[in-house]
Amino acid sequence: MNYEKYAIADIHLHLDGSLSPEAVIAVAQKENIKLPTYSKEELVSYLQAPEDCPSLNELLKRFDLPNLVLQSKFGLSYCTLDLLKRISDDGVKYAEIRMAPQLSTAKGLSQEEVIQTMIEALKEGEKKFGIKSNLIVCMMRGENTKEANVETIELAKKYCNGKVVAVDIAGAEALFPNELFAFEFALVKKYGLNLIIHAGEASGPESVKSAIELGADRIGHGIHAIADKKVCELLKKLEICLEICPKSNLDTKAISNYDELPIRQFLDMGIKVSINSDDMSVCNTSVKKEYATLARLGYKENELREFALNTINASFADEATKQQLKKFIL
Repeated sequence: MNYEKYAIADIHLHLDGSLSPEAVIAVAQKENIKLPTYSKEELVSYLQAPEDCPSLNELLKRFDLPNLVLQSKFGLSYCTLDLLKRISDDGVKYAEIRMAPQLSTAKGLSQEEVIQTMIEALKEGEKKFGIKSNLIVCMMRGENTKEANVETIELAKKYCNGKVVAVDIAGAEALFPNELFAFEFALVKKYGLNLIIHAGEASGPESVKSAIELGADRIGHGIHAIADKKVCELLKKLEICLEICPKSNLDTKAISNYDELPIRQFLDMGIKVSINSDDMSVCNTSVKKEYATLARLGYKENELREFALNTINASFADEATKQQLKKFIL
């Protein structure tokens, strides 16, 4: 089976969780940023979650070091271009890269400057590597994040005719449930923007249910929806695609083994599933590796094709790009 041909789109890909050690070191050396080590091999342990990682909250600590090198225009651009080259070399033709602009303002950049830098890097990446990409801006779960989150939304509205295609919310789902951000989600929908909500990863089906009720166009992860038949029926009825990231779910202990991953059940129910990498460095994965895992678990070629089509159709790419992508797999 040629599973690799289906690994052409990744629509759940975090920039800060996908930095290569080489890019981190290059930016740190140029900008005199202190790292715990400048050895590429040793740095991996600071970027990659351990196999015995106990939870999502523990995994989120692996984002602290990457954010050190995403505080300047140079760092943002260098790391984005490095990521685009790596995934392009791996066969990805389209990617939606997500990041939280507010997390890159520690050294004086404004959120708007962060977004402008990201847009220019994505455009440059298409010219250099031929890979099409768009930007998803993330709000953050947490205390006292409303002001920064609203600013993110306003900027998403301003740049929605450029490469900004959606607003997401990331962070500790179990500690800060969706309902705390109802105002922000309502504002996203008021502006007519696409909304993604991480849900049903660290929390149960009630998180997916609230995400649907709050207007999510896609659900990040969503695997625990399987525990509630009515929530699953809603997902099917509304044709809301789940952005499933198998290795990430294993690393965060959302599942204890791949047998618990409910992809097969979702398929049988008619729920749309896309397959993505989430955090390439933190989880030591890629979208190609994810498809390889599914092939090893016994998913047939027609099922892998369905995942790829779901990913393309659920993406926020323009119609011409979607049709072009489909030619690679049909």
